[in-house]
Amino acid sequence: MSELVKEATDMNLNDLVMEHEALVIDCWAPWCAPCRMIAPAVENLAGKYRGRIAFAKLNTDRNPLTPREYGIMGIPTLLIFKNGELVHRIVGALPENILENEILKALDMG
Repeated sequence: MSELVKEATDMNLNDLVMEHEALVIDCWAPWCAPCRMIAPAVENLAGKYRGRIAFAKLNTDRNPLTPREYGIMGIPTLLIFKNGELVHRIVGALPENILENEILKALDMG
């Protein structure tokens, strides 16, 4: 993790969701090549939208409850929350510009 991207866990996820008006959770695993492919995009977007959109990463291998709770069947999956509610999810490794557009649209910012 970096200073821009927080670590989400099964234990702190609800706190993160309630703490941030706009939050993107990157659900990933170390063995997942597509997850590693989008990691730089998530980092870039976290820097670009610092102070407006919070970003966090959740390791699905270490945190099995969250994927079960949100019905995550494949990774990478980005869960997008607005005002404490899940408003959108993005599944798969997509180019940064498409991820950005989807996130902004889901948060009514684009």
